[in-house]
Amino acid sequence: MPNTRPDEALQAITRRHFFRDAGFGIGSIALAALLAGDLVATRGAEANPLAPKRPHHPPKARRIIYLFMAGGPSQLDLFDPKPKLTTLDGQKTPEALLRGERFAFITGVPRLLGSPYTFRRYGQSGASVSSLLPHLTRVVDDLAIVRSVHTDHFNHAPAQIFMNTGHPLVGRPSMGSWLTYGLGSESSDLPGFVVLLSGEKDPGAGNSCWSSGFLPTTYQGVEFRSKGEPVPSVSSPDGIAPDVRRRALDTLRDLNQLHLQDVGDPEIATRIAAYEMAYRMQTSVPELLDIAGEPPAVHALYGTEPGRASFANNCLLARRLVERGVRFVQLYHRGWDHHGEKAETDLATALPRLCRETDQGAAALLVDLKQRGLLDDTLVIWGGEFGRTPMNEERNGSRFLGRDHHPRAFAMWLAGGGVKPGVALGATDDLGYNIVQDPVHIHDLHATILHLMGINHLRLTYRFQGRDFRLTDVHGKLVRKLLASTAAP
Repeated sequence: MPNTRPDEALQAITRRHFFRDAGFGIGSIALAALLAGDLVATRGAEANPLAPKRPHHPPKARRIIYLFMAGGPSQLDLFDPKPKLTTLDGQKTPEALLRGERFAFITGVPRLLGSPYTFRRYGQSGASVSSLLPHLTRVVDDLAIVRSVHTDHFNHAPAQIFMNTGHPLVGRPSMGSWLTYGLGSESSDLPGFVVLLSGEKDPGAGNSCWSSGFLPTTYQGVEFRSKGEPVPSVSSPDGIAPDVRRRALDTLRDLNQLHLQDVGDPEIATRIAAYEMAYRMQTSVPELLDIAGEPPAVHALYGTEPGRASFANNCLLARRLVERGVRFVQLYHRGWDHHGEKAETDLATALPRLCRETDQGAAALLVDLKQRGLLDDTLVIWGGEFGRTPMNEERNGSRFLGRDHHPRAFAMWLAGGGVKPGVALGATDDLGYNIVQDPVHIHDLHATILHLMGINHLRLTYRFQGRDFRLTDVHGKLVRKLLASTAAP
């Protein structure tokens, strides 16, 4: 295998698998060669597994920044105004809505809860946005707001995993992993998939959301931390000079290459690439994370404070990462689980606080990308794992305002990267309970995101345990109404 390209080596089978499948003979090898014309590395044998690869069709987006609001933001208080719900506030929920329904926490017959916040129309598009998001209203004409997203799960961990991997159980690759596997990265000294965290800890799925699953681990998300070492175990130990470190890694690489030639395990190639990336990151990561050198106008735009961990800081870091060629950057801001069982989680205090923490940074990211000519080919996504019910949860008789988990209908927005700007897609009924127009399932969303990145979701596959898997599993259809007129081939 010494002359095998690394991207082929990562998919190579072990000796045991070779002898098991050898009966298929030369025919299967020839067929594989005929079908391997897509998504292959554009460099030679010396390229790393994250080398840029050819897409299926001309992409509109080259990179993605995904702002994941973990916990489930309330669409009814942010993007989907319901005047009738406000009129019926405090009344018992119609029996027809409750018949046969299962909720995470609601029991009995709950009362309807109108939004305590006002909505106005903004921009030339006239999109309705809550008073909780004053900064986002200034860029509303760049957004495609989808009010008809729906999912299959109403508990945090499976819903978060489903949103990120297309499957509710741990073990499937995340969307960022699929994209870096399919397209590689344009950065030689940073990972192709980077994760940034902010906000409170929550009962979510954690790093299962950015796992590479059964893909080689070189494609997993790499968390950059805001405290201590940005990436654990990347720095050299005290007293180890750079040239000593380099010689040690060269020796380790040579030993791993011999082992790879002997057993053909693709994880060895992954290990080689990981050590080399870690060495390059010793220089690239400290420079990347030092945002103090950004102009004062940039800090004023984002509301950033160098040295202080925040969602705003992570938004600025996301821009710096995509400038350096990182393919997929995912920001998790946790704490959007507003059940109202206590003051710290109610809609009157907790939701405004979360909006204050995120609104300026998200809007500034769009402005900054646009000013730098990056928004046209950078896809920005905002949303959580599900929405919230139009009923007040009132858990254990709580007097605080809160909403339970709601998978049937919720809102997300997308911007840039071939998305049609200034549109609102989909609609829900008068109470915001069911979708009545243009439903968008998670699989449909994934198919559309891959399409914008130049990938046909039906053709990006990986064989595992005898089956070809893909991000959209056996589902997914393109949401053409979300595409700018020139985005579809």
